Amino acid sequence: MRLHKPVLAEQAVSLLNCKDGGFYVDCTLGMGGHAEQILKVSSPRGRLLGMDRDRQALEMAGARLKPYHGRYKTVHGDYKLLSAVLEQTNSPMPDGILADLGPSLLQFTSAERGFSFQLDGPLDMRMNPEEGVTAADILNTESAEELQRLFRAYGEEPAAKRIAQRIVAVRASEPIRTTSQLTRLVESVVPRRPGQKIHPATRTFQALRIAVNQELEGLDAFLFDAFDALADGGRLVLIAFHSLEDRIVKRAFQFLSVACRCPKSVVNCQCGGKPLSKLLTRSAVMADEQEIQENPASRSARLRCIEKLPEAGLAPRNLWEGWLRELQ
Repeated sequence: MRLHKPVLAEQAVSLLNCKDGGFYVDCTLGMGGHAEQILKVSSPRGRLLGMDRDRQALEMAGARLKPYHGRYKTVHGDYKLLSAVLEQTNSPMPDGILADLGPSLLQFTSAERGFSFQLDGPLDMRMNPEEGVTAADILNTESAEELQRLFRAYGEEPAAKRIAQRIVAVRASEPIRTTSQLTRLVESVVPRRPGQKIHPATRTFQALRIAVNQELEGLDAFLFDAFDALADGGRLVLIAFHSLEDRIVKRAFQFLSVACRCPKSVVNCQCGGKPLSKLLTRSAVMADEQEIQENPASRSARLRCIEKLPEAGLAPRNLWEGWLRELQ
């Protein structure tokens, strides 16, 4: 297994503004690529807490980070449990928090993990193989209507209805258990056109991965937890890989950065009338052509960053839903 090349590493670490003696959290440690850069830039006294749902990734990251022994700690856990992990580890308020929401190279290049339509393996797709339902469980138990909803909502798949109906028809005689089975099934519904760059199964696999790992559920709550956890002047960096999660990040960062977050129906301001953070990326930071050539996984990456203003207080979550409704 080659070392994972982190996406937008230079931009992410620069925006984190890592300093000697700072404390940083990599919520999605993966194989340790971003963490290695953070520890390098914050030498010699910077410290890091790394979290990941995948024990195998934690082991590989540990091997990569050996030169920084004593300056980092790793924890097996979902990034959405950040607040609990910080409390359990008796950690100080972080000076920077990073979350790379995409799957790691380890997951995409391991056939037995079932993430890639290019490798034949069991349809698993769990970032934490120790818990939860698999992609095969979903494909073989959910109704055609629910599968259609998943493919359309999470994969933005135009042929969602036809693919869902075909899955239900096929599984009536044979369970769908492998990535190659599903790939062939999708291709039978949406044949690949000559010169087509995006494989017909791409959106279906994305939708299943999001559903299996509940990637969108609780993302906004995590963003507010991370913001609340930051020290004054601390920075939160998020890297998203599809429009659904990037939209949540973008809106949450806007919410925390505007002067007033109250719904228009509120006559008297309830939020304090001042921004809680400074938006450091007016638009998403994207990889340049050189990085895309060197690391194709960076093609769809979108990076956003905010800085917590002094005495910002807690994110006013009670106003979030009302503010969000007015954006619809």
